[in-house]
Amino acid sequence: MRDTLDIWRETARRHALLPLRIFLGVTFTYAGLDKLTSDTFFTDSANGSLVQILHGSHDTAAIPAMIDLALKAPHPFGYAIALGELAAGLGTLFGLLGRVAAAGGAAISLSLWLTVSWSTTPYYYGNDLAYLMAWLPLVLAGAPSLSLDRWLRRRREPAADVPAARTAAATGAAAHGGPVRSVPPA
Repeated sequence: MRDTLDIWRETARRHALLPLRIFLGVTFTYAGLDKLTSDTFFTDSANGSLVQILHGSHDTAAIPAMIDLALKAPHPFGYAIALGELAAGLGTLFGLLGRVAAAGGAAISLSLWLTVSWSTTPYYYGNDLAYLMAWLPLVLAGAPSLSLDRWLRRRREPAADVPAARTAAATGAAAHGGPVRSVPPA
């Protein structure tokens, strides 16, 4: 019973960030696709358009200069945000360049918090700060399990748990018909 519990705990520890990866990955992928396929996001005069959102939050933003910069080229900025959300979401979901994807998601969340949702009162009603905090464990840990990063790392490295000298000695002895002995750990 004790061994089963230990195995379960180790498995839970190994996959602890997986629910967060799935949530942030799906959410940011959806957000990027939603912007790219929206009928209004890139239509300047439409309700809910990027231009209207930027104008509406300019006076209450923590850093209005960021909004001024975005208003100089709102459509390229909107595409950059949408494609950034899509890249962060897919990178996080698949665990490809996990830390880079998480850093991108954190940067997007930080920029949205400092501009669009800065004036949300009380602050805990705004979600961009919560998203920023949710990205930080993934920035620190990357995608350690069930990820393309791990799969690629394992393909590049020889068996990490068996030192090369022990493997070569055992392989050579077996190839020449000799006994294969295990060597005590160094």
